[in-house]
Amino acid sequence: MGIGVILAERGLISRAQLEEAIAEQRRSGERLDHVLVRLGFVTREQVLEALGDQFHMPVVDLASTAVEREALDAMPAQLVYRQNCVPIRRENGTLTVATSDPFELTALDELRLLTGCSIELVLADEEELHKFIRSHYGVGGDTLDAMSADSVHAVEGADEARDEVEQAQEASVIKLVNDLLIEAINERATDVHIEPYEDELVVRYRIDGVLQRANVPPTINRFASAIISRIKIMATLNIAEKRKPQDGRITFSHRNKDGRIEEYDLRVSVIPMLFGEGVVLRVLNKSAVLLRLEDLGMPRHVLEPWDALIRKPHGIVLVTGPTGSGKSTTLYASLNRIVSDEVKCITVEDPVEYHVPGVNQIQVNEKVGLTFAAGLRSILRHDPDAVMVGEIRDRETAETAVQASLTGHIVFSTLHTNDAAGAVTRLIDMGVEPFLIASSVEGVLAQRLVRRVCTECASAYEPSPADLPDDFRLRAGQTLTHGEGCRACRQTGYRGRVGIYELLRLDSEIREMIMQRVNAPTIAEHAIKSDHLSTLRQDGYAKVIEGTTTMTEVMRALAV
Repeated sequence: MGIGVILAERGLISRAQLEEAIAEQRRSGERLDHVLVRLGFVTREQVLEALGDQFHMPVVDLASTAVEREALDAMPAQLVYRQNCVPIRRENGTLTVATSDPFELTALDELRLLTGCSIELVLADEEELHKFIRSHYGVGGDTLDAMSADSVHAVEGADEARDEVEQAQEASVIKLVNDLLIEAINERATDVHIEPYEDELVVRYRIDGVLQRANVPPTINRFASAIISRIKIMATLNIAEKRKPQDGRITFSHRNKDGRIEEYDLRVSVIPMLFGEGVVLRVLNKSAVLLRLEDLGMPRHVLEPWDALIRKPHGIVLVTGPTGSGKSTTLYASLNRIVSDEVKCITVEDPVEYHVPGVNQIQVNEKVGLTFAAGLRSILRHDPDAVMVGEIRDRETAETAVQASLTGHIVFSTLHTNDAAGAVTRLIDMGVEPFLIASSVEGVLAQRLVRRVCTECASAYEPSPADLPDDFRLRAGQTLTHGEGCRACRQTGYRGRVGIYELLRLDSEIREMIMQRVNAPTIAEHAIKSDHLSTLRQDGYAKVIEGTTTMTEVMRALAV
């Protein structure tokens, strides 16, 4: 009896829903229970419970199951990957094996033969099963086992480059690289680091701004050159060039959990190192839904004046912060807020990270002379209302942006400074005249990203006063929140990120101080007293009290 009939007989789905799911299954080729869950007719838990009752199999929660090494070693990794089942307990000659597909029992005889044990099957959620396999057997372990069995090695000699190309295009290497990239995407990584050392190849993912080592089998070391060659081919780089740095990009498609195809733009950087070539891939989701300013964690006392600033008809509004602090995301959300049929917006970016509907976006190409400054000068002839320059890097771009703002355009851009007041002095240091800055800049938003406390394992605690900064006020008996660590957050206690912000609005006195080349701390001090600046620290403390993040995270972010 099929899963669809089982669910229908239990009253969990209607006949009409079953027929719709069967039609969708024929179109997509997916398993019927996957289609039913994707269409929202049933939950994964309902499917699992129904299967357990039907086949009289107990259901286990792999996320909370502790497994001894002896049990894991009872089955070859290749069989684990091929049959999608894992050993979780071994006692008294019986091996308990978790599977997500009770309809596929052909592996039972093979398991009995290989292990010499009686086999007891239990049911587990498919997604949890895949996480368990990756966690205990490593990413791409099945592919690496097959490659090791085939003795795939790079060949040295006169035809080394040709052999590397052939090796990198083998199906097993292609699958291995795809496994690494898909794992990075599933874990929400923004960067993938592949680092060669003398005796090992290390793969690390940057998740929520922090590098974490990927769980890959040790056998990956033997195929370092094949993996790097495959990435070079995907990025159309010179596979034979190993002495100079190279940059490229890859467009990578992946079907997400909802069954939708998502496109990712991977920026690739290859640099020769002591024991081989190191690779870093920046992961940009081209299909990502643009966030609203409210979704970024911007508090009301920042959001309302920022909203007023971005709707001004002319002037410069700047977003500042170190690399990876979410400046581009804030600018995209701001543009998305003001763009309409009446407002023409053009951007010059390097690279174009997200596609914004209704916005004309230009990719910088310095090889042909299309720099930020050149692109900005050209787009002013296209009669825009709003302009975004990805980054102000030099005097030429800064002066062009100022001139654009003075001729009736609202200009958005970013700067690498640690606080809002520092943006003004940075422009002066670039060589822009103070009177031009004073007459064009309307406001500066500084920001950082801090990790959110994981909602799955969040718990309240009473902090020790010694662990809190001197200027942080906490009432007696008041609790804060932290994450205990769970599988959802990879035992870190954090999942996702939120922004902390400070907004400097320029008044007549601040403009006068700019004309007099007053330093940034003095400008900040005046702005705080006149209620024209709310600081990063204040916003960070507010989010700690709310339970959104922790004091450790705020201190880490503000130490930059």
